[in-house]
Formats: sequence, structure tokens, C-alpha cells
Amino acid sequence: MKSTIFVLLLVGLASFAAAADQKSDKKKPTTKAQEITIPADAVEIAPYTYRSTDAKGKVWIYRQTPFGISRTEDKPVSSDDLKKAQDSKDQLIQSTTAVEDGDSIRFIRNSPFGRTEWQKKKTNLNEIEQAVWSRELAKRGASESASKD
Repeated sequence: MKSTIFVLLLVGLASFAAAADQKSDKKKPTTKAQEITIPADAVEIAPYTYRSTDAKGKVWIYRQTPFGISRTEDKPVSSDDLKKAQDSKDQLIQSTTAVEDGDSIRFIRNSPFGRTEWQKKKTNLNEIEQAVWSRELAKRGASESASKD
């Protein structure tokens, strides 16, 4: 009796597994996503970044990422975007102070997440840091000329 129940249970499980296998085969997509590759005529414009023009005349930017290759259309920057970028840069310059520390400069910026400080050599400043340092030098020169008068 026990062996009969066991055999019937096994047959039921086997038929259930076979039916589940057939259903899972139907759910698998038959089309595979097209894999993006960098065209042979692409020109490297920066490390891991390439520019290429397709047959329709569209210019595409290809980037090698740790997750594969990404592709975006190369569109010209609008004047609104340029103005927003300039406003953002001006805001960063205004919110940053600089203090000379030997051959380096210590920068301080308050943000919503707290105070940020970093230090760089005078020869390694980026555009924003150079603008902040120039502003601080102009302030220093103005206060020194005012105190001499």
C-alpha cells in the first residue's frame, strides 16, 4: 500500500514538472536584444569614448563602461543648457573660499550635506578653483591697497 502511494506521488510530481517545463519554454522571448558594438570607423575622442556617423548621417557617441558599451546621440548644446551650466559654475565659485597654505591652497565650501574641505597644489587647480583663487587674490589686493591709503 505504501509503495503504491509512493509511486503515484512520484508520477504526479513528474507530470507536474513536465508541465512546468513546457510553460517556461513558452515564456522565453524568441528575439534577442541587439548587442551594441563600436563601429570600425569610430574615432576616439577621449579615453573609452568614440564618435561615429551612421549611414543616415546621425552622429553617435560610444562609451565603454564596466557594464558594456553605451550609445547616445551627439546633439548640439542649447543656449539654455549653456546658461544653466554657467550659472551653476558661478554659484560654485561664489560659495567657495580659499586660503593659501604654503605652495597649496585650501578650499572650503558649505553644502546642504555639511562643510567640504580640500587642498590642492597651486599648479593643479581646475577652472573653478582657479577662479576662486583669483577672486581671493583680488580681495587681498583691494584690502592691502585700502589699508595703505
